[in-house]
Amino acid sequence: MRLSFTKSALSDLDEIAAYIARDHPHRAVAFVTELLSVCERLTLAPMGYAVVGNANGREIRMRTHKRYLIFYTVTAETVEIVHVLHGSRDYAKILFPGEIYKKTDRTKD
Repeated sequence: MRLSFTKSALSDLDEIAAYIARDHPHRAVAFVTELLSVCERLTLAPMGYAVVGNANGREIRMRTHKRYLIFYTVTAETVEIVHVLHGSRDYAKILFPGEIYKKTDRTKD
């Protein structure tokens, strides 16, 4: 199975590295390498993690690594990393824009 990254996921990894590098430059490289290794291991058992929602007709699954959440989709040939986000972030707002707000609007009626 092949591993790929969206532009958003690559941007997330760059942001994570830059944030950590402010205080610990060597740790930034090591930690992003850890994240990449975890992503690579997803190709061995991609269906082993929970589905957290659907976007554009594709199931989005989530795996954790320390305080980070790795979101990905699976096809017959590819595991595609969609986002890598810190656990404190509102991932639903990022992954499913508009969906949360539609549900919230309905509850106001």
